[in-house]
Amino acid sequence: MSKKHRKNSEYSKGPHLILIGFMGSGKTSIGRGLSYKLRRAFHDTDRMIEEKEGMSISEIFASKGEGAFRQMETEVLREIRDDRIGRIYSLGGGTPVRMENQPLIKKCGTVCYLRITAEEVYERLKGDTTRPLLQCDDPLSKIKELIAKRGPAYERCADIVVDTGSISRDQVMEAILEELRKLGWDIPVIEKTEKENEDTGDQRTEP
Repeated sequence: MSKKHRKNSEYSKGPHLILIGFMGSGKTSIGRGLSYKLRRAFHDTDRMIEEKEGMSISEIFASKGEGAFRQMETEVLREIRDDRIGRIYSLGGGTPVRMENQPLIKKCGTVCYLRITAEEVYERLKGDTTRPLLQCDDPLSKIKELIAKRGPAYERCADIVVDTGSISRDQVMEAILEELRKLGWDIPVIEKTEKENEDTGDQRTEP
């Protein structure tokens, strides 16, 4: 596992934890788990857009185009920036690529990049027909192309980087919590019940 902490001190940060990364990196699964551990509400920006538009992401791409969807992402970021109650937000995989979004993301709060390899993404998402950008003849090559394009943008936005592909969901969350402690976050102490101890498994991160 590789992780690093880097401060973006030129930005006045908001109170949120922002999860970024390529599709399939586990943002939603990790976000839900951290919601319990940090006692914060979790929101997925793709779901926020779907609820607002009354249609799925695939339908938005088909009916309004990718450009319109990317503008919707920027509008959601502005809403998050202006929200002063600390929450956890998972961003769409392409959101950090748009240059105007990058300072917005940094201003929203502490940004954690969940890093994953193209091969790991492919194994997780092959056969998934809900990802518009992967509906092509050679999805693995498309994934490699997109990760190469998006990786630098993720790195520019990130305060924390955690590799998620080969470790368990719980290990990813603990790595994130440790880095948050270094940044001065107050991490709640949660006592597990006997049943929770029995139910806790070595689950891999899911998309």
